[in-house]
Amino acid sequence: MSGFLAVLVVVLIFIVIFQIAKASEYVSILKGEKKARQQSNRINGFLLIAFLVLGLIGVYYCNDLLKGKILGESASVQGEGVDTLIYVTLAITGIVFVITQILLFWFAFKYQEKEGRKAFYFPHNNKLEVIWTVIPAIALTVLVAFGLKHWFQLTSDAPKDAAVVEITGKQFNWLIRYPGKDGQLGRRDFKRIDEAASNPLGMDWDDQLSKDDFMATEVHLVVGKPVKFVIGSRDVIHDVGLPHFRMKMDAVPGIPTTLWFTPKFTTKQMKEKTGDPDFTYEISCDQMCGSGHYSMRGVIVVETQAEYDAWIAKQPTQYSLAHPAAAPADAPKADSTQKAIAANTK
Repeated sequence: MSGFLAVLVVVLIFIVIFQIAKASEYVSILKGEKKARQQSNRINGFLLIAFLVLGLIGVYYCNDLLKGKILGESASVQGEGVDTLIYVTLAITGIVFVITQILLFWFAFKYQEKEGRKAFYFPHNNKLEVIWTVIPAIALTVLVAFGLKHWFQLTSDAPKDAAVVEITGKQFNWLIRYPGKDGQLGRRDFKRIDEAASNPLGMDWDDQLSKDDFMATEVHLVVGKPVKFVIGSRDVIHDVGLPHFRMKMDAVPGIPTTLWFTPKFTTKQMKEKTGDPDFTYEISCDQMCGSGHYSMRGVIVVETQAEYDAWIAKQPTQYSLAHPAAAPADAPKADSTQKAIAANTK
């Protein structure tokens, strides 16, 4: 029913516009086409100036109202540089936008059709061509250079003491794996994937490094400690979006990608900063990955080292879940006390 009403409203709007156009045509015939056109230009010129003034006031009001309220302060150290780049880009493009829009609407008003006025034919000017080509090119080159600087920093080798977390996307959830005490992730083979056997990632149990790895339903990080994400996909292209940390990276089947950052605030601190008792850091999928795309939401918990260690101590290894009877008694448990040294993504 609501769809029918929407279509009906659209049809009625088109009918009204058509009738207004016909009425304008009749007025032009009665008054004379030239006189009617000049009157219409005066009205349109005034409306353009009014739209310009109201539009700029609206832009200022929205900026003042929403500034700092959409995402707030970056929750990662590296995200601060991304925020700075965004603000510089907005400042440059904002100044250009305001100047060009004022000139656009003012010229439309000032140089409207009038009796005795003839348009000046201005086909080409080399000087102007050079100015409006070179200046934007320089500005864009500088912005791209700063963007590449941040990109190379985020995708470069993580610090040696960085924790390692593997995030694998699949339709339609995230699979999260941590290395154990050895600090290294074991081998994976897509041919070994078996959901029924508690091996959704295809972990190679012949690799000793795999036997202390464990999986979790949410990502836990230590505040102030660098973390390296090893990102992949089990089926289609996904994208790990971390809006609060100002990070994102594609999850591509067969091609591991990485990024690293340092969380600044615990989840508890962010709840206090935002005034939202239900605040959570999120992982969103920023690629349209299928009919269940909307459900690709993961949770990140940032906590203190003591809270993290307590959580780690409760996590069973994936090997013990896949082989409850055969799991060796001396299999090393997941432990965060030893620093992660590398991510084996063979």
